[in-house]
Amino acid sequence: MPRVATVAIEIRVTFRAPLRFVFDWCTDYTPHDPALEGDSYARRILSRDDGRVEYEDLDSSAAGWQWSRWTVSLHPPDAWQATSVGNYRDWSVDYRLRSRSDGGTELTLRGRRRPTALASKGPTRAEIERNLGANWKKYARAFETDFRASQRKGRVRSRAGR
Repeated sequence: MPRVATVAIEIRVTFRAPLRFVFDWCTDYTPHDPALEGDSYARRILSRDDGRVEYEDLDSSAAGWQWSRWTVSLHPPDAWQATSVGNYRDWSVDYRLRSRSDGGTELTLRGRRRPTALASKGPTRAEIERNLGANWKKYARAFETDFRASQRKGRVRSRAGR
């Protein structure tokens, strides 16, 4: 079997909110998260405690079911790491937050994606970064809606039923 190449990616996203709110929002994994992307995959939370979240995502495609299991290690107040194994790809991702002088927060996502044996030709680095960048822009829009609502109501979190 030929060796498949690992693809390294990096994207940056800016949120107009303080770092603590961004960390809480970004690491508040729920079954409602796919709707933030406008996607229909199913997310099941397997376990959660103060330092770790485990969940599975399941999606159907023309090629069959796509499954992945994610383990997320939380490092408050400004970082988390996630690894996944899946039937089409494996991921290792580092997330870092940095406060900005304008009161906002910048997220830097650095990851490595490796297709598994079931994957045919994997996407290029540019395709992965474009797709992730588009998804994170959707997250940022949903985030800013939640942040504005929390400011009006005096709440720290208002996301998807939590």
